[in-house]
Amino acid sequence: MKYRKLGKTGLEVSVIGLGTWQFGGEWGKDFTQQEVDQILGRGQELGINLIDTAECYGDHLSEKLIGNAIRGKRSEWILATKFGHHYHGFRDRTDDYGAGTVQKQLEDSLRALQTDYIDLYQFHSGPNEAFDQDDLWTMLQKQVEAGKIRHLGISIAKNDNLHQTDAATRVGAGAIQVVYNRLDQTPDEGVFPSCQRQNLGVLARVPLASGYLSGKYKPGAVFAENDVRNRHDQAQTLEKLQRVAEIQQTEVPEGVNMAQWALAWCLQHPAVTCVIPGCKDVAQVEANAKAADLEMVRDNHPYALNRQ
Repeated sequence: MKYRKLGKTGLEVSVIGLGTWQFGGEWGKDFTQQEVDQILGRGQELGINLIDTAECYGDHLSEKLIGNAIRGKRSEWILATKFGHHYHGFRDRTDDYGAGTVQKQLEDSLRALQTDYIDLYQFHSGPNEAFDQDDLWTMLQKQVEAGKIRHLGISIAKNDNLHQTDAATRVGAGAIQVVYNRLDQTPDEGVFPSCQRQNLGVLARVPLASGYLSGKYKPGAVFAENDVRNRHDQAQTLEKLQRVAEIQQTEVPEGVNMAQWALAWCLQHPAVTCVIPGCKDVAQVEANAKAADLEMVRDNHPYALNRQ
């Protein structure tokens, strides 16, 4: 495993992290505690040290499963979670970024994770109006001073949200989380340059484009009713899978696993600190971790894998 500093936070994070939205039950599978224990345990054996979760992956369900799994090993992990949403059911959430509500969410997350502190507490995909609340950030800074939060971050909803990215230093945030993958390179245009100017760490979420870049799905694939991808626009899904098939044929070197290539493709960008793919089992954790070994170089195509 390789490690990088998460910008000005100074946290040394593995370049491959563990995304855990799936533990909340919205990706076609409900997880047992034993399965989560095995996934996180194997991830740790492979050198992964960052877990990204959120208050609304289930009603703190993902956090509870994680808290149980790492009990007694808290100091060996970097925990990133988020605030701003209330989970009511499958793809059913309401937003509340009020300072008082977020303070309660923080306490609930600490309890669920069975910890005294969050390493990275992130504003979760909220609108600019919610972001621009001085009392929210004042409250959060007090929690930093109290030791309940080590660092603040921002998980931007839109990949071109420069309003929030540019304000990161002002509000005391040291990291940005953003969707970035071979199919969606929007952050290249403005968000990444801003992150580099401010020395912000970057967590690249959805690096496999919701699994479309895994190489497992062909055009015409059908997803289960309880899989969030079942609600994606069918025409857009077909177009994405057709693009993926072309990428696999023209860009991925022969003999290279496509999912590993897609993760390494993200990591070669100088602004990206860590990718946080989800995983449904131990085998996927092992496959994701191997992406740290792929070397990426620039050539005439942006961030193409070295075919030599």
